[in-house]
Amino acid sequence: MEKVDTTRDEKAETSPRRSQDDFEKSNVGGAFVEDPVRAKRLVRRMDIRILPICAWVYLLNYLDRGNIGNGKVLNEETGDSLLQKTNMDTKKYAVAVSLFSLAYMLFEVPSNWVMKRYVRPSIWLGTLLAFWSILTLGFAGIQNYPTVVVLRFLIGAAEAGFFPGIVYLITFWYPVEERSVRIAVVLASATAAGAFGGCIAYGMGHLNNVGGLEGFRWLFLIEGLISIVSVLLLVLCLPDYPARAKWLNDSDKKYIQDRIAVKGGGYTKEHATKKEIMETVASPRMLAHYFAYLVNCIPLGSLTFFSPTIVSGLGFDSVQAQLMTVPPWVLGYFFSLFLGWSADRTNSRGFHVMCASILGAIGWVTAGSLPADAYTARYGCLFLCACGAFPSSGPLSAWVTCNVPSIVTMAIATAMNNSTAGVSQILAQWIWRSEEELTGYPTGNYVCAACSFITAMVALSLRLWYGRLNKIGALDAAGKERIWLL
Repeated sequence: MEKVDTTRDEKAETSPRRSQDDFEKSNVGGAFVEDPVRAKRLVRRMDIRILPICAWVYLLNYLDRGNIGNGKVLNEETGDSLLQKTNMDTKKYAVAVSLFSLAYMLFEVPSNWVMKRYVRPSIWLGTLLAFWSILTLGFAGIQNYPTVVVLRFLIGAAEAGFFPGIVYLITFWYPVEERSVRIAVVLASATAAGAFGGCIAYGMGHLNNVGGLEGFRWLFLIEGLISIVSVLLLVLCLPDYPARAKWLNDSDKKYIQDRIAVKGGGYTKEHATKKEIMETVASPRMLAHYFAYLVNCIPLGSLTFFSPTIVSGLGFDSVQAQLMTVPPWVLGYFFSLFLGWSADRTNSRGFHVMCASILGAIGWVTAGSLPADAYTARYGCLFLCACGAFPSSGPLSAWVTCNVPSIVTMAIATAMNNSTAGVSQILAQWIWRSEEELTGYPTGNYVCAACSFITAMVALSLRLWYGRLNKIGALDAAGKERIWLL
């Protein structure tokens, strides 16, 4: 393990760090000694500097990602919805959103590679935010379907690297046992975005044809402007690496880096070996992680892009449906925070993901089994669904960073894990069939239920797998001893 030399100039501070063995020898007794009081103080300062801005900008990310789902049905009673004004049918809509997901899948790994090798996080993430904000504004002026397709693909390319970039940034600052709850705080902002998005869309629906603009155009205009204003905040305020933090003294910088290095983490430009790359990309254990995230993100994508459609199918008009999406998202927000906190505190990510996924599966399968006109009961099922996919995403994402085969492949692992969400979102577009609206969308509900049960089984399998690896003392890809987190 390499460690940044904080006693040199800024250029040296971002150079490869010294080995973990050298680090351990430099400490009393041959190992790093934790100071709980000091650690608590520094973690609190890090949380204040990092988490609010990451959560806020990821909220904007999800607003700009999911607003097409709000615009799809907004003001359709008056012929002013996005689909009606661009002459799209539901299949064309699915293609447009699928292209967003395709770009999302293709650009995740390259984006993290750029951030690791060439551009510090605040600049790179700020650039991505600026790019997709401008494209979102462009949506306010769309007139035809080809323009929708092009803009959605480009927005997907810009947003692709954002969340894995944030996850990678968190590994620079926090040790493995503190990551789930931090990633959960950021991910929970996506559920908050669902709530805010519904509220904003409700308000924009009442502005329909004000100033000659349809409600969906106001929606893209307002959300795009909010995102653009936030670019400067991100670039100026987001910390990059502990070694660059002007609000830390040299002793605190070293302490943070040493604390992370004990179990694997921190910034490094060191190149990975072929063995380390292959284990990260293709080992059965890591493929199981990626698969669990893929199937988990199918119900997650369904909620992101189709919750207004699902709710409008419960007997609400298009404007009221926007507001009715809010309560399930609010519950999902608080449940996400609790699950991430508890998973870290008990070192039991696998069991937590399993339980949340089963809860979500019960919601989906019940919604699919109920009569189409059982509106109240089916709406209640959405609350269970919201407690499954989104809350599981935080522990699943953190789990990958905790047990990556080698610290030098952290960027690859986080990007590959999140890129599976692109595949999931493509699949999610085709399971909510417009011809099933009157029957309660059984295909969508049952597919999401199956995916939730599969996520639970894979999470349990990984939990047992890591227990065995710890029992036999399995080494990582670099041949070093590891304590595999559960």
